[in-house]
Amino acid sequence: MLIDTHCHLDFPDFAPEQAEIVARAQAAGVGRLVTISTHVGKFASIAAIAERYENVFCTVGTHPNHALDEPEASPEQLVELAQHPKCVAFGEAGLDYHYNHAPRETAARVFRNHIAAARIAGLPLVIHTRDADEDCAAILRDEMGKGAFTALLHCFTASRELAQTAVELGLYISFSGVVTFKNSQTLREVAAEVPLERMLVETDAPFLAPTPHRGKRNEPAYVVETARILAGLKGVGEADFAAATTANAARLFAKMPPLSRAELAA
Repeated sequence: MLIDTHCHLDFPDFAPEQAEIVARAQAAGVGRLVTISTHVGKFASIAAIAERYENVFCTVGTHPNHALDEPEASPEQLVELAQHPKCVAFGEAGLDYHYNHAPRETAARVFRNHIAAARIAGLPLVIHTRDADEDCAAILRDEMGKGAFTALLHCFTASRELAQTAVELGLYISFSGVVTFKNSQTLREVAAEVPLERMLVETDAPFLAPTPHRGKRNEPAYVVETARILAGLKGVGEADFAAATTANAARLFAKMPPLSRAELAA
């Protein structure tokens, strides 16, 4: 069994066949999905998706590209929303210097608010970081000094140095279909160095479909292709890789119910 730790089932790309997409994931051995919030203001609709499917869970948070146009939530407001029984994490929040849709100081403040919420609630934070390695590492080190919290760097495409910082701080690193791309050799080298006990796998669907589906709309069932490549990089069998990353996800997203024997046997 695999867990797709990052997808966006609320996006319009999936609206016509949402139930079929969840079913295809299960048929492919992807037993659980985490659908990720990009707007705090849309949390009700995201939570409704998680309520609709037993094996789907969700997060609450604001993507850094929406840090300016989305009403800013305090840590306390985020914690209140996260009391929903199927909300297992905060985010995605962080820094994005590729698009710079929000002033950097605004994105950093929103990022820190999400970290504070994670610390208060004892739930993990899903971090989006792009072209912002040094500032992201600095914030993570500074905030960890204020008190421990758990987090993952999602869709990791950053530097070896940021990966090392994350591992040193006890965080997790999640890889998407980008690691399967022909021109991603440097990323594969970084992934090979990440300890298996700190590794997660995701789709970021509907984006970044892995090879051999590249160029198509991504969906959670395709996470098996990413897992296959990562298993090879780590020198373990696909079943062992699935067991390890599923255990990692269950440990990180500890609010999820324990995995059943039927799920583990899938």
